[in-house]
Amino acid sequence: MAKMWAGRFKKEVDEKVNDFNSSIAFDHVMYRHDIEGSIAHATMLGTQGIIDPAEADAIVEGLRGILSDLEEGRLEFDMTAEDIHMFVEAELTKRLGDTGKRLHTARSRNDQVALDIRMYLKDETKEIEALTRELAGALCDLAEEHADTVMPGYTHLQRAQPITFGHHLMAYVQMLLRDIGRLEDTYKRLNVMPLGSGALASTTYPIDRQLVSDLLGFSGPTQNSLDGVSDRDFCIELASAIATLMMHLSRLSEEVILWCSWEFKFIELDDAYSTGSSIMPQKKNPDITELVRGKTARTIGNLTTLLTMMKGLPLAYNKDMQEDKEPIFDSCKTAKLCVSTMLPMLKTMRVLKGNMRAAAAKGFINATDCADYLVKKGMAFRDAYKITGTLVAYCIDHNKTLETLSLEEYREMSGLFEEDVFHAISLDTCVKGRNVLGGPAPEMVKQQVAEARKLLSE
Repeated sequence: MAKMWAGRFKKEVDEKVNDFNSSIAFDHVMYRHDIEGSIAHATMLGTQGIIDPAEADAIVEGLRGILSDLEEGRLEFDMTAEDIHMFVEAELTKRLGDTGKRLHTARSRNDQVALDIRMYLKDETKEIEALTRELAGALCDLAEEHADTVMPGYTHLQRAQPITFGHHLMAYVQMLLRDIGRLEDTYKRLNVMPLGSGALASTTYPIDRQLVSDLLGFSGPTQNSLDGVSDRDFCIELASAIATLMMHLSRLSEEVILWCSWEFKFIELDDAYSTGSSIMPQKKNPDITELVRGKTARTIGNLTTLLTMMKGLPLAYNKDMQEDKEPIFDSCKTAKLCVSTMLPMLKTMRVLKGNMRAAAAKGFINATDCADYLVKKGMAFRDAYKITGTLVAYCIDHNKTLETLSLEEYREMSGLFEEDVFHAISLDTCVKGRNVLGGPAPEMVKQQVAEARKLLSE
């Protein structure tokens, strides 16, 4: 394909250089956004009288025809083209002749690229946000169902205090709500229109940037032409939001991996979302969550790539910035794939409530409540802490639990212990007693679910 910029050059570009320079292999995914941007630009050129309105109409119709042919499979991408922008313009010129050559009036590939990637990432951001909302909603459903399913809470991966499975899941909902907020915030800065910035210094043509912005659904035009073509903060912000989302999914994946192991056996994944072993017939592996955990590294690497790529670039556009697309496109694709795969896996997993409760009954996770019992009887907390610690040590030495100690054994440690201590240290009492905002009591979990659903519906 002949180069649109070939007039300055006396020799053909070396074939290897052409391949090295080309980006159509990955930027062709922006074909619809490129064409829609060009339609808005041509419409503005005709409205402003910069080109003949009849020619503008012909260009718009020609672009619509190219879009239709691409989507219907009647036209294939020319992978020898330098990029998607040159491909579309060359195809338009092939169809319209000299009229097609007028499309690029008053714009540069620099602001055209900046426009296309913003339009593409606006769509991707909305799609990722919608999937994240759906995942948060699915976790809310599970949390409500298991608002009173007792399980051990952990610190340092050691059993710590009794909570409910619903309470545990709502912690992830809070993470996802923050992820949604980050995506929404990123979208605001994505949603500004750079076309009209030109190569770096705008244009002498009487263009109407606000018209183009309105036609394309942006909140308004960018305010500085240098920044308009050289800004990739929005790629970095979106990559950061995705990396954080994926980090949260990785943490959840790690817990699912633990929970479905024989050592925990808190859940069982549906056969449709597990895999087997080529040699060990008994195996049922949580490969989905392992892949999510692994793919998180890609998104973190993509963020690092973008930051490193941009850190030393002088204003305005530099060819280095062609390297923005592959990492951010990969992050978007990875996030969508992981969220959409985890959704049905979580919806179909079986929660083994009995095993959760049995684990909660071990490990002295009601020791804090035993100490609190003494405090409520008037003892200082540090004294109560020491007595309870001594009781735990006694239980370990005598293969007992706090529930199986006799009242006499309790009273040997303190005369404040009475028969009601057994009610105070029961798992249900321990959980229901934490009836504070954000706590694990079943009514508090249901309140968290209701509040999260309200936020998700806004």
